[in-house]
Amino acid sequence: MTERNDDGCVMVRDARADEAPLVADLIRELAAGEDVESGVTPELVRRYMRRDDSGIVVGELDGRVVAMLTYFIRPGLFHGGPWGYIDELVVTAAARGRGVGDALVGEAMRRFEAAGCKEAAVSTVLDNERAAALYRKHGLVDEALQLEKHFE
Repeated sequence: MTERNDDGCVMVRDARADEAPLVADLIRELAAGEDVESGVTPELVRRYMRRDDSGIVVGELDGRVVAMLTYFIRPGLFHGGPWGYIDELVVTAAARGRGVGDALVGEAMRRFEAAGCKEAAVSTVLDNERAAALYRKHGLVDEALQLEKHFE
């Protein structure tokens, strides 16, 4: 699928298995931006891609992958149907502000709706106002507090 923005075309498509190293690099870039390390490997990316309940979409500008979004869809009871979750979104520093993240989030929302999801969710670090504004633009609202525990 192709979306237009002010700067030209953003191509949004499913990531390919041969792009697993590139996806892993983007995840590491996201983690570095949060001052943490990621244990992601290309093999972990390939396993994620093989799951029926999750996906990875990439955004291209000028024929180069400059962003990616991971998501999953799972059954839900509270709302009476499945729900979708945006897991990770990263846009390279050079491509920010060109509509790539917007196109990827829009694609995730279309996939959630097509899958019959009753709810969509995402979390971001508390001080990432730019990401929060992007998600709010797509209809997500502040509704819950996410708590985490990390295991070694």
